[in-house]
Amino acid sequence: MEPKWWLFMVLLLLGTVVQAHDGHDDEDDDDDEDDDVIDVEEDLEDGIEEVEDSKLGDGVTFPPSPKVTYKAPVPTGEVYFVDAFDKGMLVGWVLSKAKKDDTDDEIAKYDGKWEVEEMKESKLPGDKGLVLLSRAKHHAISARLNKPFTFDTKPLIVQYEVNFQSGIECGGAYVKLLSRTPELNLDQFHDKTPYTIMFGPDKCGEDYKLHFIFRHKNPKTGIYEEKHAKRPDTDLKTYFTDKKTHLYTLVLNPDNSFEILVDQMVVNSGNLLNDMTPPVNPPREIEDPNDQKPEDWDERPKIPDPDAVKPDDWDETAPAKIPDEDATKPEGWLDDEPEYVSDPDAEKPEDWDEDMDGEWEAPQIANPKCESAPGCGVWQRPTIDNPNYKGKWKAPMIDNPNYQGIWKPRKIPNPDFFEDLEPFKMTPFSAVGLELWSMTSDIFFDNFIICADRAVADDWANDGWGLKKAADGAAEPGVMGQMLEAAEERPWLWVVYILTVALPLFLVVLFCCSGKKQPSAAEYKKTDAPQPDVKEEEEEEEKEEEKEKKDEEESEEKLGENTLNISDL
Repeated sequence: MEPKWWLFMVLLLLGTVVQAHDGHDDEDDDDDEDDDVIDVEEDLEDGIEEVEDSKLGDGVTFPPSPKVTYKAPVPTGEVYFVDAFDKGMLVGWVLSKAKKDDTDDEIAKYDGKWEVEEMKESKLPGDKGLVLLSRAKHHAISARLNKPFTFDTKPLIVQYEVNFQSGIECGGAYVKLLSRTPELNLDQFHDKTPYTIMFGPDKCGEDYKLHFIFRHKNPKTGIYEEKHAKRPDTDLKTYFTDKKTHLYTLVLNPDNSFEILVDQMVVNSGNLLNDMTPPVNPPREIEDPNDQKPEDWDERPKIPDPDAVKPDDWDETAPAKIPDEDATKPEGWLDDEPEYVSDPDAEKPEDWDEDMDGEWEAPQIANPKCESAPGCGVWQRPTIDNPNYKGKWKAPMIDNPNYQGIWKPRKIPNPDFFEDLEPFKMTPFSAVGLELWSMTSDIFFDNFIICADRAVADDWANDGWGLKKAADGAAEPGVMGQMLEAAEERPWLWVVYILTVALPLFLVVLFCCSGKKQPSAAEYKKTDAPQPDVKEEEEEEEKEEEKEKKDEEESEEKLGENTLNISDL
């Protein structure tokens, strides 16, 4: 009986779909059956607990997925500021009561709402952060440091987390390190409050930024000027759109080097002396603003040849175009018909006043008689380029023997020059603040730390942001789960899955099993019809069996002889 391959294929495809659905239901259990212990991170072992075993089917038990438990990070060294918001309150933070200058009264107030709460889709229950709740409002909130930070021989590390829970249309999530001044009043914190450093993400439209700005004090004038770091070469868009928590870190070193990291990966680095705009130090020389170009200064690299003479046969009056004498009027050309005629269907408007508007004339339309003809009206020869045209004669250009180059003002010593070789030694700061405008709400901030030890910041990152990352990883579905989720959103993917998985398997089975089997001698014996080849095949089989038997006997005889020889010895 021949196999029904089409039926086999249908059953195979149905089995693949059922298996995919079953795999989706048991995905987490299958993963845990393979790995009894999932090590999320060595530093996070205390944060992983097992939930009760889940039972499937007839007493079959699978280990459950690991659950990451929130544990507030604790700094492992000296810090100037730290806040994980684990107390659930705005402890130490001051809301601004100021108004923004040069702004309409309706939006001048810093009345944007702040709250300490969990993320909307938190995968780490108990982990809270500072959330900017309002949209289209000014927000300002700040907190004092444990002690002011002074730039001396220790590096500065500023680190915090941001999650754009609702994406971001236009707004920022940067921090300001507020300069230590006698006038610093946190409840009057506004956009013009002096700051030492501004750092963090900012976006409007399709312009994605990661700011690092510091205010440098001119040692000669005492005036502060903003210095901007070069833009990162990395594409920053994902950090604003993926709705994941990202870790932003700024490292400033006493040797003037800096690093900017996102998720502990360097995205920008440089030196305060070489990679800021405008530069920290002005040029030693500048162009003299009072210098003027001499009247006889010749900047012309080429001039007309003064010795050149126009040729006698040069005709400047010859036209550029001439009539084509070889052209002929097309047959059927209607010489007596005008190209345009008055519209016979047009009527004078009722309100037409000839005294005011003049004599009314019907509008012109294309002559319908010309539609079937090559043309109407007076025929004129087409024009062609004049082969004798030369145009106005001009003397050829030669190198200017008096050329002096492009004039530039002379250089003079810069009266405003100074040289600051230690821009790292910035103005001390004593508070950290968020002064933001956003068209999107629900911006989540967490785990602020300001310290002078990179190891302390790294430990804080592992215990805070690392815990979130571990929770996200534990909650993410496996490959099969992701495929099923994608297929739920796009049902046509089932066809792709079947064609890429089931069809190749079916073809392999078909190839291996569809070959025709050659009938054996035993099958021939089932019929009484004469089979001329059967006898020959049987004889060959008997000869092979006899040969094998003979070889075995010879081997046994040799083995016996060897045994006797050994016994004689």
